[in-house]
Amino acid sequence: MSGPPPKTRPSSASQGPAHIPPTVSDLHCFTETNGVITTTMFDVPGYRVVRVLGAVYGLTVRSRNWAANLGMVLKSVAGGELRWFTDMLYSARNDAISRIVAETQARGGNAVIALRFDAGDLGGFAQVCAYGTAAVIEKIDGTVETPPQLAENQTS
Repeated sequence: MSGPPPKTRPSSASQGPAHIPPTVSDLHCFTETNGVITTTMFDVPGYRVVRVLGAVYGLTVRSRNWAANLGMVLKSVAGGELRWFTDMLYSARNDAISRIVAETQARGGNAVIALRFDAGDLGGFAQVCAYGTAAVIEKIDGTVETPPQLAENQTS
């Protein structure tokens, strides 16, 4: 006796890409960072760390305007995503990445490894901090594809 097919949950791949707010559709901060590779990993496969340049930080603090705050309070009553806040956090994250990349470049680095983020609320102000280890890396395995961030800056 066969019944109806079991209900399956669609995979995330079939659901399409995540919603990206139009005002911050520049999610290139992880792939286009002025030649600096940023990774949350402790290494870059196929590369070795030639020199560690120390910890780098990128910090930004954002305020919410009172009109948007009021609108978000009303929206929170109905439930759902508070997109204005989401946009603000995407923008803050991108600024934090820009600052960490600039500090890495100022030190002569081409990578930030062990990248992490911290976010918090400071009495109505949103803060985002990116931090990691600035380093100089070089390719040691010719079979590994060069990350797009380094493709224009290094020869294989």
